[in-house]
Amino acid sequence: MDNPRVASMFAKLARDLPPVISEEVPAKGEDKATTALNASNLMPSERDMKQATTRRWWWSRSPKLDTTRESSTIPISPRTELPKHQAQASTWQYPSEEMFYNAMTRKGWQPSAEDMQQVVKIHNAVNERCWAHVMAWERRHCDSCPDPKLLKFRGRPQDFSPKARLLNFLGYKLPFDRHDWVVDRCGTEVRYVIDFYNAVPFGGSAPVAMHLDVRPALLDGPQALLDRLSVQMAWVLSGEWAKYRSTANVYNIT
Repeated sequence: MDNPRVASMFAKLARDLPPVISEEVPAKGEDKATTALNASNLMPSERDMKQATTRRWWWSRSPKLDTTRESSTIPISPRTELPKHQAQASTWQYPSEEMFYNAMTRKGWQPSAEDMQQVVKIHNAVNERCWAHVMAWERRHCDSCPDPKLLKFRGRPQDFSPKARLLNFLGYKLPFDRHDWVVDRCGTEVRYVIDFYNAVPFGGSAPVAMHLDVRPALLDGPQALLDRLSVQMAWVLSGEWAKYRSTANVYNIT
């Protein structure tokens, strides 16, 4: 990302709009509220977008924006309930440039259509990095479940985690966003908490960076506690905390 305006727009988007991995998608058997949004990505469905072209609030959308949706590498759990009108896919689908633009317009913003390509690329890259962090934890259980999948998700930007509150008490800034992802570990639901922090870019290669704090929800059960303690102890004993304390888990956005 080579434009500070795009960086600011992305930070605002992450804070105020539902990104692809943000709101909860109910598993089969759970109650689901009626919504006009596509449950697979919390953006208007392609069908609803076509119907909305006759409505006044869609008149200002740019006809030049790309409508292509990129497939993520994040596998969908077979227990996840997806809209019937959506094509069945094995991985979660990211929204198109047009979907982002329309969502921002509905929020009352005046986004620049020329920035959408960069915003979408950044959004998708950050979500891919989040899944990579989740899989780093899940590899501890690859013997019992070699193929975990994402079951559902929820955006909770105003619900600060206990860890975030503790760090804030110690003088650190609060995260600008939080997601809860629930992984289907071969039938067992495992919740991950993801806190997003603004970070200082390192290496001079990017104008913007963010810190991703991804970990199993500590209070959800003894296995999450054991995983957290094991990883923390291994990290302390390795000495990596001293060598990379200023750059660990910092993701440059380029």
